[in-house]
Amino acid sequence: MTVDRFQRVINLSRPLAELFLASNKKLYLVGGVVRDLFLENRSVGESTPDAIDLDDPKYDVDFTTDALPAEIEAIVAGRVEAMWLQGKRFGTIGVAMGGYKFEITTHRAEVYHSDSRKPKVTYSTDIHEDLSRRDFTINAMALLLNGEHPEIVDPFGGLEDLANRRLITPLSPEVSFSEDPLRMLRAARFIAKLSMEPSQEIVDAIKSMHDRLSIVSAERIRDEFDKLLITSTPSPGLEFLVDTGLAHEFIPELPALALEQDPIHRHKDVLAHTIAVVDKTSPDRILRLAALFHDVGKPKTKQITPQGVTFYHHDVVGARIARERMRVLKYSAQDIADVSELVFLHLRFHTYQAGWTDSAVRRYVRDAGVLLDRLNELTLCDSTTRNQSKVLALQERMVELTARIEQLREKEELNSIRPEINGDEAMKILGIPPSPLVGEALDFLLEIRLEEGLIGKDKAKERLLAWWQENSN
Repeated sequence: MTVDRFQRVINLSRPLAELFLASNKKLYLVGGVVRDLFLENRSVGESTPDAIDLDDPKYDVDFTTDALPAEIEAIVAGRVEAMWLQGKRFGTIGVAMGGYKFEITTHRAEVYHSDSRKPKVTYSTDIHEDLSRRDFTINAMALLLNGEHPEIVDPFGGLEDLANRRLITPLSPEVSFSEDPLRMLRAARFIAKLSMEPSQEIVDAIKSMHDRLSIVSAERIRDEFDKLLITSTPSPGLEFLVDTGLAHEFIPELPALALEQDPIHRHKDVLAHTIAVVDKTSPDRILRLAALFHDVGKPKTKQITPQGVTFYHHDVVGARIARERMRVLKYSAQDIADVSELVFLHLRFHTYQAGWTDSAVRRYVRDAGVLLDRLNELTLCDSTTRNQSKVLALQERMVELTARIEQLREKEELNSIRPEINGDEAMKILGIPPSPLVGEALDFLLEIRLEEGLIGKDKAKERLLAWWQENSN
C-alpha cells in the first residue's frame, strides 16, 4: 500500500474521528476509498496509483457512524468549516474540514419497495449490518478510526475477493439487487474498471431480474452508465450488459446491433465492432457515447443487394436514434447535440481523397466545428480491420487532411468561418431593414466564403450588390 497516501487519508480523517471519540461514538471510513487504498497494495493485485485523488472534488470520502443524524449534527456543529443538511432525512450530514468535503452517514439498513425508486431508510447501530447493505464485498469494508492505528472491519471477505478479483454481493444477489437495482449496472462498471469476475449467482440474478431496473430514475442510470463508458477498457462491462439482458432495459439499441449473420451475405459483426471502437477511443465521455451510437442506424438500414449487404444512410438514421435514446436517458441538450452530430458526421471523412478542394476542407471544418478533433479520432477508431495496409492508408489520409486544414488555418480564420460582411453591414449596403432577405444575403456570402475563401470586403461588397441586383428584379 502507498504508505504516504494511506497516512494522508488517515490524517485527513483524524480531526473528525477525534470529535466522535470525544462523544463516545465510533467513526468508520467506508466505501470506495477503503477499496482503493487496498488496491494500491501490490500484494493485493494490480497497483492503481491514480485510483485515489483526494484533490478531485468528484472523489468521495465517506464515513459511517453509530451516531444518529441529530447527534452527528451536534458533534460537528461549530467545529467544521461548513455543514450541509440536505441529506439529513436520509441520515447523511455533509461537512467541510481542512479544505475537503466529507459525508457522514448513520449506519443504515435500507430497503426499496417493489414499486419505488427511493429507498425507505432505517438506521442501525451495527456496522456489520450497515456493511451487509453495501453493493459488493469489495465495497463492504470499513476502517474504524480509533486513534493512530485504524482497524479493518471486513465481515464478508472483501479483501480476499479484491485480491482474487471476485465480484460477490454481501447478501444474496437477489436481496442486494432488489434493494437497489442500480447495483446491477454498477456490477458492469466494476467488471470493466477493476477486471472483476462476477459470481455465477450475480449473473443468474441479473438475467432473471433485470427488468427491476425500471424503477430506477433515468438520471441515476445515465450517470452510472457514463462511469462505465469512461473506464479505460469498457468492453467487458458492455458485453456483460448485453449477455445478461440488462442492456435491453435502458439502451436496447446496443444488443440490437447483434445482427443475424448468414453464410452468403456476410458482414462485420456490428456489435463486436461497436464495442471495439468504444475501447479504442480516448476515455472522453462524449466521444465514447458517439462511438457507442455511431452504427446504431445499421439494423434499420440493412439491405441485401446482389453486391452484398449495405447500410445506406445509417449515419442519418443513427443520429436520430442517438437523439431519441439520449433524451430518454435525460442527457443535456448539449450532450445530445454533440453526440448526434458526431454520429451524423462519422462517415464524412471517407469522401476525402487527395483531390479534395479547399472548399471541401472548409465545409468539413465548418460542419465539425468544435467537435473536429473528436470527429477525426472517431473516424480513425472506426477502422477495426486487421488489414494493416488499410489501417495505414486511412492514417495517411487523415494526416494529409490534417495538414490541409492547418495550411488553410494559416491563411484563413478557419475555426470561425463566417461571411466577410456581417448582417448590419449587409443591410447598410443594400439599404434594407431587418428581414428574411438579410439571411438570404448572408447565406449567399457564406457560400462564397466556403467555396473561395477570403476574397476581401470590397470584392464581397461587389458580389453582394451584383447578387442583389440579379435577385431583386
